[in-house]
Amino acid sequence: MKNQNYENHIRFYPPHHFVFYPLIFLLIGSSVYYIVSDSENRVVFSFITVILVLVCWLSFMTRQHYALTNQNRIVRLEMRLRYLQLTGQPFDETERRLSFSQIAALRFASNEELVDLTERTLAQNLDAKSIKKAIKNWNPDHMRV
Repeated sequence: MKNQNYENHIRFYPPHHFVFYPLIFLLIGSSVYYIVSDSENRVVFSFITVILVLVCWLSFMTRQHYALTNQNRIVRLEMRLRYLQLTGQPFDETERRLSFSQIAALRFASNEELVDLTERTLAQNLDAKSIKKAIKNWNPDHMRV
């Protein structure tokens, strides 16, 4: 596997990103085409378009919601454990001072730089993008959803 870093850490789920979504967008595009070109059945194709857009939106939101909710809980647990192992201190107080996006970004930091980068984030209120760019030794996550 390639070394993971800021530029390549995003993952795709092929059935959704390369099959379902292109297909649903093709169907939406086709129904919009028929709305414009078939004045006799405009109402029917308008209804079909609305249904397809809702199906697309619902599938995206449901897939994202389930995966991200679970992943967020796991990220918090992982960071609590790592912080405790590295510092001997609970992560609770630090966690309350950080946003979830900051915590999620910090998890990519190697053990050698996690504590210092956490302190720097608290002191400078770094955003997630800045945190990720500051990481020198990327701790890859090849199992992200």
